[in-house]
Amino acid sequence: MRASELGERGIIDLIWKTLSGRTGIEPGGRVLPHPDDATAIEMPGGKYLLMKADTFVKRTDAPRGMRHRSMGRKALVMNVSDLAAKGAHPKAFLFSIGVPKRYDSGRLEEIIRGLAEASDKYEIPILGGDVCESNELFVAGFAVGTTEKPLRRSGAAPGDIVAVTGPFGDTAAAFHILLKGLEAPKRLRKKILRSVYEPSARLKMGINIAKAGLASSSMDSSDGLAFTLNELARSSRVGIRISSLPASPLALEFCGLSGLDVSDLVFFGGEEYEIVYTIKKGMWDEALKVSKGCGRSLIGIGEVVPGSSVTRFDGGREIAVPPRGWEHLR
Repeated sequence: MRASELGERGIIDLIWKTLSGRTGIEPGGRVLPHPDDATAIEMPGGKYLLMKADTFVKRTDAPRGMRHRSMGRKALVMNVSDLAAKGAHPKAFLFSIGVPKRYDSGRLEEIIRGLAEASDKYEIPILGGDVCESNELFVAGFAVGTTEKPLRRSGAAPGDIVAVTGPFGDTAAAFHILLKGLEAPKRLRKKILRSVYEPSARLKMGINIAKAGLASSSMDSSDGLAFTLNELARSSRVGIRISSLPASPLALEFCGLSGLDVSDLVFFGGEEYEIVYTIKKGMWDEALKVSKGCGRSLIGIGEVVPGSSVTRFDGGREIAVPPRGWEHLR
């Protein structure tokens, strides 16, 4: 079987199957079990050490027109976003960079400047790493953080409110512009493309929601909202019913001009570094208060229900939301 047939998630399952018994942790003993956003080790004093590795590959992760400084920032954001979804304070970042022989040194410097800017923004020191020769440019990051209350993908219960840290649809609209040549007015195009050129991690929100104990489960949404919702439902063995579409104003405007279905952009985009939460029953008002204190406001989009599927209302009908999303090698 070829790697493209397995896909990213199939390869991850193959890795864990092959490493069975070699991870130093008994089955079922993981604080954040596979396939959660990060892994964790319990430390003395009631804290947990969280670790995350994520790789930026220029060919697959840099949309057309992205500047090298933005590539560097994104390489760090990819890792910090997963720590944020687990409620962890970033403590250290290391990276390995693969460089083609003839790559321009000025562009390499811009990538490092981008890493430095993201390091300052998220207050995570860069401690070192490795340089190697490669056929294509990549930055393999490794982030470490700590928390007293790591949030799992599992834990949602019927009655919990499903919420997101921001609207969706801009990145999918950007890919339609960049990859499929769809047109948009210059003002709208510039704002939409910013979503893929300048992604941000919801770090402050992630830390404060976890610290307050308001969420029963959480997950980074960078593989797409539909996939994330289905993964949360599967991990918690519950169903999710979406009653409100978290569409961004820009995505709505773009769909009005292009004729695209905004729900497709919202659910099946990807590369949005928002966090999807299930907020514990009776704690919504407090969660809103905490989120507004972080300079943003949680958006309630539905509820956790008994069952095993993710559905949404469309024209008065309840229809399934399939677990489609971004997957490497496919």
